[in-house]
Formats: sequence, structure tokens, C-alpha cells
Amino acid sequence: MFLRSIFTSSPFPVYSKPIITLFLTNRRRFPHLFSPYATVKPQMDAGDASEDTLRGILAEKQASVDLQADIVRKLKAEAAAPVDIEAAIESLKALKMEVSAVAKHLQAIVSSSAGVSGDREAFRQVVVNTLERRLFYIPSFKIYRGVAGLYDYGPPGCAIKSNVLAFWRQHFVLEENMLEVDCPCVTPEVVLKASGHVEKFTDLMVKDEKTGSCYRADHLLKDFCKEKLEKDSTLSSVKVAELKHVLAVLDDLSAEELGAKLKEYDITAPDTKSPLSDPYPFNLMFQTSIGPSGLSPGYMRPETAQGIFVNFKDLYYYNGNRLPFAAAQIGQAFRNEISPRQGLLRVREFTLAEIEHFVDPEDKSHPKFVDVADIEFLMFPRELQMTGESAKPMVIGEAVRKGTVNNETLGYFIGRVYLFLTRLGIDKERLRFRQHLPNEMAHYAADCWDAEIECSYGWIECVGIADRSAYDLRAHTDKSGVPLVAHEKYPEPREVEKLVITPSKKELGLAFKGNQKMVVEALEALNHAEALEIKAALESKGEVEFEVCTLGKSVIIKKNMVSISIEKKKEHQRVFTPSVIEPSFGIGRIIYCLFEHSFYTRPSKSEDEQLNVFRFPPLVAPIKCTVFPLIKSQQFDEVAKVIARSLRSAGISHIIDITGTSIGKRYARTDEIGVPFAITVDSTSSVTIRERDSKEQIRVRIDEVASVVKEVTDGQSTWADIMWRFPTHSASHVDE
Repeated sequence: MFLRSIFTSSPFPVYSKPIITLFLTNRRRFPHLFSPYATVKPQMDAGDASEDTLRGILAEKQASVDLQADIVRKLKAEAAAPVDIEAAIESLKALKMEVSAVAKHLQAIVSSSAGVSGDREAFRQVVVNTLERRLFYIPSFKIYRGVAGLYDYGPPGCAIKSNVLAFWRQHFVLEENMLEVDCPCVTPEVVLKASGHVEKFTDLMVKDEKTGSCYRADHLLKDFCKEKLEKDSTLSSVKVAELKHVLAVLDDLSAEELGAKLKEYDITAPDTKSPLSDPYPFNLMFQTSIGPSGLSPGYMRPETAQGIFVNFKDLYYYNGNRLPFAAAQIGQAFRNEISPRQGLLRVREFTLAEIEHFVDPEDKSHPKFVDVADIEFLMFPRELQMTGESAKPMVIGEAVRKGTVNNETLGYFIGRVYLFLTRLGIDKERLRFRQHLPNEMAHYAADCWDAEIECSYGWIECVGIADRSAYDLRAHTDKSGVPLVAHEKYPEPREVEKLVITPSKKELGLAFKGNQKMVVEALEALNHAEALEIKAALESKGEVEFEVCTLGKSVIIKKNMVSISIEKKKEHQRVFTPSVIEPSFGIGRIIYCLFEHSFYTRPSKSEDEQLNVFRFPPLVAPIKCTVFPLIKSQQFDEVAKVIARSLRSAGISHIIDITGTSIGKRYARTDEIGVPFAITVDSTSSVTIRERDSKEQIRVRIDEVASVVKEVTDGQSTWADIMWRFPTHSASHVDE
């Protein structure tokens, strides 16, 4: 009777006598699975279950499956009654279904948190197919099978890129009275040695030991960890925590640590499954030589910023020796990526638009900060990242006031970048500003934020906004011997105390050899309080432990390695190295995210197919309007040509389509490349103007068409404003 009550309250059916022994054995081995509470415990609400909880439930249910499978095998081995075997098999099937349901739920949660899903991949494929078919962009050198990481922009892609850059100039260069420069792409080696690119602009690479194919080591480890977390539902909570930790510290791993992880997880070459070499640094710059002798080495620039820094002295003079001021540059940059992927997001040649805003390090206020102070958007400060929370809406003025953002000038540019991106058409709900974690920041940086845009690949860094302190100008001053400094004249001479830090490069070189430069830089970057503290320790103990962030460890500095003194002197002016606030825009990345954010489909009038549409704002649309005669007619064709001439005179990009194709198909064709307005010629005195997304139409006199379209495309009025002023038109003849 006791056994009967156990069986009837458990998930298993009543079996014949031979199986009872097996049941009791398993009950002793796994008592928690056979508890009466386990049989009546209600299922947790799927929405309340965390990833860790689901993994625990899955492990228990899988153990139940294994036990039930043992029971089935035992029944068959003992030739039990068919009814018992059938009942046991049915129970096994039911348990497997439960395991499958939990596994699917777990997969959904993991995929959601990782920002990936099958739907996203399918969506991306539709977008990319449309972009390539309509020639927004295509792989370069396509007839020769292309080259990874190189793309050509076609006519609509070129137009969008041109419009984005024109708005960038208007929004930043003109609005802020910036000084625009245009510097060469080929850069002498000495410049990039001073900036640190020759020594440090590297990624760790591994090679397929059989084929020689190259892979970026951290990408292989990242892909392995993500795939295990997303697809292996049997992982223990300990293993899950381990893999998540690896992803969190991935950027900090040395070549040795990265190689050890690749070996520990038995990661092989993706294509051949062959063993991989140990990771080693690969410099991402394209090297060249300047002149035929080959004696003057150079590189294709990896960024445009260095051209601005080396011209600081002349730009400062051009600006009347006044701070603050900003210089800007748009141009091509080159990075010899080890394994380019993700389309336009990771390429070997790309367009950067960069701003270097030079400011007094003692006064980083901004006179126009009040203009953006009340803007609220998603921000992801390091505190939220480190506690595992999500980005939250914050007002930029509050973020600066509380110290979350280091200073007003940095906050001002963050606000301006937000306005720029959202006016282009980036969805504000899929845009966030993420603060760099301490391990991501250079030792000299005061604060750094990335504007990240969510697309089908996840959150993508598209703009970096960094307070780089005075590092760049100091580095070029030291290397060139030309002081890149600013001056502030005093009304009256002042007696000032000057902190003088003089590292002994000879002694530091003997002690630290190849690491000497990093130790020197760290010493020279000491602030007043830190320098005095080290000075006191050296005087009392003769040596001091000193942390060098770029080395990732502490070193022992002895008294003969550095001189720190305070000197009093009268000064008529203050000479200082300006700090730099740098917003850097990856134009290709912004454009790709804009493509995804603007794309949608809608059914045709007959509802037998889905039509592709890009909802580009008029500001960036590749073509502002189309002109369609409703029917094939010489009269209508002439009117269309008159309208086209007026649009051309007004500087409005347009296309004229006088083919006999149905008007609905012509609308669909231009909707697919994002044309916001379509002008349909259906009389000789007036025409209709159709708006792409609402498909609403108004009737306008022929002589007013160009001015109406220009008013909307220039942003002087919205379509809603125009709708108030002109009669709407019901297009019963339109076949959409």
C-alpha cells in the first residue's frame, strides 16, 4: 500500500514488481527528484524564470529523463509485461517533452540577452539582399570574387553617404564654427610612432597550422563562449559563470592567457578544425614606403585625428591664439583587419568624421551646454554595467551635475551626437551611450563614452566621445621638439608654484628596458597630489611602489629614477598643453544601422506579396522625389519635364519615370530605395504629391511643386504642416 501511494503521487505510472527495486535504488540516489513536493510543485511562470533558475530546472528534468530511461531499459531486459513497457515509454516521452519545453524557454532567454535570434538573421538577410540588389552597396571587385572587408557604394548609397556628411558638416562644423582640414592618407612612420600606433595598434592573431589561414584570437574565443551559452542548455551554473567571466575580461587577456583559454576549450580553426598557433600581435596598419628609395617608411592612416594634432600650432594661430576651438576632418582611414565580417560594420577602408575640440584643462565648461542640458536619452554608465543592470534614461544635465559624465564639454558633445543621430533617422529606443569601463580606458583619458546603436548584430559602437586629456599634443611635442601649447596672459605677473617631474630616462631604461616609455608616460601624467605623495615616499624610504596602468602591474621606482620638485617663479603668462575632447564618427557603421532602422515591409494592394520600404527621412533620402505621368501621354510627359526642370533649378534630386508601367509598380519601385515623395502628373494644371509612408496625397499647382518639395526636404516644414495647407487627394486610380 505504501509503494502504491508513492507511485500514484509521482510522475511515474504503477509498474510490475521487478521494477520496484530499481525505483527504490534511484530514489535513494536522487531523493530531491522523488520528493512528494516535487510532484505537486506548480510550474514557475516563464516570465519570472531567470537563466540560472531555468538551467537548474533543466538539469533536474534531464536527470529524471535519465532515470526513466534506466527504467525502460530494465523493463525490456526483464521482458516485463508489454503494458508496463508501453507505460514507461509514454512517461519517458512526456519527460522529454518537458525537457524540450524548458530548453526552448532557456534558449529564448539566452538569445534575447545576447541580442541574437533567428528572426534577426532573417531580417538582416532581407535587408542586405535589398541593399545589394538596389545597388546601395556591393562587394568590391565582385567579378574577381571580391576581397573581404572592401565594399563599393552604388548610386543610392553614395547619395545617402553624401547627405549624411553634408548634415554632419551643418550640425557640427557650421554650428560650432569649427576649422575643417583635409590631411593626407599616407602618414610618415615618425608621426604614428609618436602617437603609439606603431607599437600598440595591434590585435592578437592565430594561424591555422595546416593552411596558414589567419583568425583574430579573441573573436574565436568570444564566438565559442557565446555559442556555448546560447546553444548548450546542459551547462552547469558554474560553467555558465565561467564563460560569462571570460567574455567580461576578454579585452584584458594577454597573448599567453588567450592562448591558454583556446587550448583549454580545445578551440580549432573554424574551417578545417586544424590546430591553431599561439596568439601573437599583428599590427593593423597598412605599411608602405614614401618615395622610390624605400628609406622613408609610412602607413595608411588608421584614423584622421593625427593630422589635426600635428597642425595644432598653426590652427591655434589661425584662431587668434584663442581657446577653446575645434578642428574637424572627414576622410578615409585604413585598418588591415585580420578577419573582416559583419558587412559594413568591420571593413578595411572606411570613412571617419572626427572632431578635436581643444580646451583649457582647468576649465572644461561649455557656453552652449544649457542648449542640451534637458535632453533625456538612454545612458549606460559603468556602475550599471558592473552590477549587471540595463541602460536607463538619464538627463544629460543631471549626469554632468552628478559627475557621471566628467565635464560640461564632454556632456555637450554627447547631447549633440544624440541629436545628430536621431535626426538622421536612428531609432532613439535603440540608441544608448555606454561609458567605458576602467579596463577599457587609457591611463591618460579622463572619461570616454560610446554611442552604441542596436541592429541585427547587437549593440554596435558607432561614435566614440572621449576626453583624451593632453596626451596627444604632449606625445607629438616630445617626439618633434615643437611645443604644441597654448597661452593665457595674466593682467599682472603672478608668483606660482610649478610642479616639475623629470624622469631619468637612462636609469628607467636600465631598470625597465622595453617598458621604459610606459613608465615615463605614467610618471609624467601624475597630478599634483600624486606627485607630492611619491616625492615624500622617495625622500623617506628611497623607493616607492608605483602602478603603471598600461603595464597592468606595479613597479618599484627608486630615488635616482625621477626628480620631483616644486619651483616658485613669477610668470606673465600661463603656458599649458590643452586637453582634447574627441567625438569620432564611423560613417559606414552609422549608415548601415540607418539602413536597418529604416527598413520595413508592407503588403501590396492585392496582399499577395510583401513590398520593401526604406523610411529614410527627407534629410538623408538618396532621391527626394520622383515624377510620374499617370498614363503614357505626350501632354503629361511635357508637364513632367517642366516639373523636372523646376526641381533641378531648386537643387532637388529627383528621377522622372515616363515608362508605361502601372503607377502602383512605379511607387513600389521608388519606395524600395526610400524616395519620400512621388509627384503624379494626372492633369496639365495641377499634380498630386504622395508621401511614402502614410501614402497620403495632396493636390498642388504645377508652379508650386518645387517650392513645396524643397520646404519639406530642407526641414522647414513637416508633411503634417503641408497637409494643412493643401487639399488632400483621394487617388482611386492608383494601383498600389
